[in-house]
Amino acid sequence: MELREYIIRVQRGVSAENSWQIVRRYSDFDLLNNSLQISTLSLPLPPKKLIGNMEREFIAERQKGLQAYLDVITTHHILSNCELVKKFLDPNSYSVNYTEIALQHVSMFFRSEPKWEVVEPLKDIGWRIRKKYFLMKIKNQPKERLMLSWADLGPDKYLSDKDLQYAVKLLSSCSHPYIYKITFATANESSALVIRPFSEKGTLKDLIYKAKPKDPFLKKYCNPKKIQGLELQQIKTYGRQILEVLKFLHEKGFPYGHLHSANVMLDGDTCKLLDLENSLLGLPSFYRSYFSQFRKINTLEGVDVHCFGHLLYEMTYGRPPDMIPVDNFPPAPSVFVVSVLESILTCEAMKNGMPTVSRLLQMPLFSDVLLTSSEKPQFKIPTKLKEALKTSKECIEKRLTEDQKLIHQHRRLTRAQSHHGSEEEKKKRKILARKKSKRSAYESGEEHSAKYSNSNNSAGSGASSPLTSPSSPTPPSTAGASSIPPAPPPLPPAAPPLSTEVPAQPSLQPDVGASRGALLSSIQNFRKGTLKKTQTCDYSAPRIS
Repeated sequence: MELREYIIRVQRGVSAENSWQIVRRYSDFDLLNNSLQISTLSLPLPPKKLIGNMEREFIAERQKGLQAYLDVITTHHILSNCELVKKFLDPNSYSVNYTEIALQHVSMFFRSEPKWEVVEPLKDIGWRIRKKYFLMKIKNQPKERLMLSWADLGPDKYLSDKDLQYAVKLLSSCSHPYIYKITFATANESSALVIRPFSEKGTLKDLIYKAKPKDPFLKKYCNPKKIQGLELQQIKTYGRQILEVLKFLHEKGFPYGHLHSANVMLDGDTCKLLDLENSLLGLPSFYRSYFSQFRKINTLEGVDVHCFGHLLYEMTYGRPPDMIPVDNFPPAPSVFVVSVLESILTCEAMKNGMPTVSRLLQMPLFSDVLLTSSEKPQFKIPTKLKEALKTSKECIEKRLTEDQKLIHQHRRLTRAQSHHGSEEEKKKRKILARKKSKRSAYESGEEHSAKYSNSNNSAGSGASSPLTSPSSPTPPSTAGASSIPPAPPPLPPAAPPLSTEVPAQPSLQPDVGASRGALLSSIQNFRKGTLKKTQTCDYSAPRIS
């Protein structure tokens, strides 16, 4: 049995301070991988090896394989959000059993509302860790099925507890042909509970993926058996209905920001929006990891339009886009579909900002769709609550803008570091350093040459002084040695030298050599004819007085 442990450094967001280390064995990876098999995805976990699993080469290769495995599951949009992966990477933050907490809250609710009864928990049918679902029934109407959802409060909860409770209760009074009816809703200082009719047909995502509504989220949507988009008329009709309800909510000043195909319930040929309470509770959006990268998507209206682009892509092609932005779209049932997608999901759209919902409704794909519903929309929001919702919306958008700014700065820093560390950049820096070194050597050489020339000129200035005693055998002094100037220094080169050698300093030569050279020169230049005749008085002979 292998006992080797692997240290994993995990970081949440762009801040290196928000990081931690965990220790995992291969058996832990294997257990996680077995749990993720419900997704039917082929995940690249390195295979087991019973013999030779402690060899250095094998351990290094397995470490690379485990890193590749982590890269796959953390970049997969659904897997990275599932509870199994989050508990594996962050066991301290996800050690709480939210199913038990939800049951406690539901039990407390039933004490005051005894007419409801739990049929069964709907385990893992949603993607949120802190949101749980239960199949319900009314005791005096046992055949009617309802769905109860319980959710914890999220990071974008900015309403006061009083305003939150009032706004959640108000949701049951909302009437719109494209909003799914809420039977009962209540909230407290820590969570909310909402009851709706249960639909056997499921959501729009169930229709696209041909899934059963009660199956776990990973099983339904990670790896569909057959990828096929909807018919053009369905795309047009469903798209128009969703845009109409978004326009209605925007006009009411009611923030949404949670549009995706699993939040759209099907009722016959009609799409109806789900989970209006999410924005009130401050829950993060399903597509937040996408739109938080683009600073032009900085309002909840822009978020709704961006999410609509994802939904339209999914309806058209039967699967989500591989990456965002999308600049090349596969063949679609109509060029009008592609024109709408281009206005939302392309790189140019991300730079220029999202179109408005009204602009999308005017585009050819949706402008000719006839809506047959006669139900009159109704959602009365008191003025005081409208102001609170407006303030909450501004706070949500402010936090989004701050996150986008941090991500933008992090990406710029990462690009700069990557560019600085690239092989091409390293070669450029070496060339520049070599040129700088040559330039310094050349300037140093010129400076030394100038000093050498100046010292020679100052020495040559004593050549005009007369010889006091040419015939004297005494060696001349240092000043006398300058009477014969040495050979002139070489001219400085016209271009910088190729080598970095520094000319020798003239002042480093000893003085004895200069004196000997001056003595030899004076001997060689001696001319007998230049001597003057002298008269001598010989006093050596004896004097006779």
